[in-house]
Amino acid sequence: MEWQSREYKAQKAAELAAVNLDDYNLVDGDDSRLLDYIRSVAADPDAHNLYEILAAIRFLEFMRRYTFRWDRVRRFVRLYESLKFSGPRGRQRYKLTPLQLFQFASILGFYAWTDMGPASAGDNRITETRRVVGGRVEELTRLTRRAILFVPRKFSKTTSVSALAVDELLLGESNAQAYTAANSYKQAKICFDEISKTLRPLNPERRYFKVTRETIKWRESNRYGKDSLIECLSGGADTKDGLNASLVIFDEYAQARYTKDHSEGAELLQALESSMGTRREPLTVIITTASRVQDGPFTVELNNAMATLRGEIDNDRLFASLFMPDAYDTPDQYGDPALWHKVNPHIGITVLESFYSNAWDDAQDDAEKMLEFKAKLLNVFTADSVQAWIEAKDIIRLQRHITPSDFPAAPTMAAIDLSIYDDFSAVGYCCYTGSEAVKFHVMINFYIPEETLKTHPNRRLYQTWVDAGWLKVCPGAAISMDMIVDDVLATNEYLRILQIGYDAYKSQEIVNSLASAISAEGGVPDNTLRPVPQTYGAFTSPVESLELAMRQAPAAIEFSDNPIIPYCFGNAYLDEDRRTGNRKPLKRKKNLKIDGVIVTLMDLWLFNNFDRQL
Repeated sequence: MEWQSREYKAQKAAELAAVNLDDYNLVDGDDSRLLDYIRSVAADPDAHNLYEILAAIRFLEFMRRYTFRWDRVRRFVRLYESLKFSGPRGRQRYKLTPLQLFQFASILGFYAWTDMGPASAGDNRITETRRVVGGRVEELTRLTRRAILFVPRKFSKTTSVSALAVDELLLGESNAQAYTAANSYKQAKICFDEISKTLRPLNPERRYFKVTRETIKWRESNRYGKDSLIECLSGGADTKDGLNASLVIFDEYAQARYTKDHSEGAELLQALESSMGTRREPLTVIITTASRVQDGPFTVELNNAMATLRGEIDNDRLFASLFMPDAYDTPDQYGDPALWHKVNPHIGITVLESFYSNAWDDAQDDAEKMLEFKAKLLNVFTADSVQAWIEAKDIIRLQRHITPSDFPAAPTMAAIDLSIYDDFSAVGYCCYTGSEAVKFHVMINFYIPEETLKTHPNRRLYQTWVDAGWLKVCPGAAISMDMIVDDVLATNEYLRILQIGYDAYKSQEIVNSLASAISAEGGVPDNTLRPVPQTYGAFTSPVESLELAMRQAPAAIEFSDNPIIPYCFGNAYLDEDRRTGNRKPLKRKKNLKIDGVIVTLMDLWLFNNFDRQL
């Protein structure tokens, strides 16, 4: 699709950059935060995702089409910045960031003429917010009726949005009803409790508000004539009759699931919104982070919001602030701090970059933590849980005793996956015999440093493989490059190695050793060494090749009887980029090894990308 491309984003960025921002009323007195935000998006589009750019363009369009009321925005800003919210140093006041000011200005600032019904006889009263047109009364009412803040964890979304409920209680209609809601009671209470604590300094000796575990109400004796309340709700919709909501804050809606007949989260939200019919300016705010529910009711909301920002759906009543990777960003970029900042512009404000880097490091060796990192810190919907890709028993079924001497001069690809010192390494050989039913024959050598074997958490298992001759021990504390080079050259005496694949980021030493040995021996062509990309895009084709070869009857691939090979496959799960379909195996847990999987796929990549006839 066009909107998923870099070119589409560049086109929209150019459109924003061409706007003369001085033509718009973006500064309130000496407060230039709104202007600063839009200017920052226009100046550095690579630091912002497509939907930030589109939201800024839409804001400027609305400034031309609708009435923008700085007074209403200013009132909320003053209230917000007078309140004390929770933080790492206790409860304190915070200034709205330029981005937050943009969000709240978008929600609260735009007003449109709304038909309020027929005018009474002789009623021609005209004010700044009221007029009579064709015998009908029109009033200037708030434009936004639904807001979606789709932001990552640690963005301070729940804390900041709680101020809307405080505003509704203090300054809204005299009988305002604000509800904090979620799929679970615990989640709904998070926002409610923040509101309750924020109001505590404004309620000395409980003089103005009556506060219970789930409700905050003005006391009947208050001198302001208020009958407003804030209430915490969760669960189904069956007990929510009789409400008259003016504000609904629904937290973590992305976790709502469809059951057989319905979604409790969706039904609760619908029940609350259906109670808003008598309200002049009702507002629903959905605040959420991505989850592992890929097909819940929020995905419909998100798709509609994206389409609205792209101009494919006409819905000026909706405001959406969406923070996630661009459609063309790949999982290979997920460890890039530049992407982290694009997804969460509050890094350095409400969350430290070290939080992201530590979480990313932890995720490298734990599949569940990787899913959590992607969902909660990058705002990417992920699989519900880690599922096995190819089970060990499926590899065992395809194993038999084979050696390089069984395939004299067979065209072969070799691949090297090194850990250097902290665990074992692998060198895989894949022979091709096209005239047979079984066309690919995989043999893998595994190596481990002597010192690692003594201290590794899996040392007992490793020792059994060493004793049986399946795992080769390198003297000292590091993998022996000389041992691997000698084995590659010895194997080539039986096979015809066409290319040797390696990971360009961690194999330079052995590449130099192999290049020198190949040149000296003359048994392997000088153009044999080839870097194999370790990206999702590169692994997708060999993943499909392996799956196809294993599904054929009989299977077109077999493996040597080394027990480490099925062990490696049993440790792998297949991670997928939902938007591109690209796939790559990752390890399920720390201390588990998948080197045998990686070298097998690297060999298949070399075959798939070999540019000469076999």
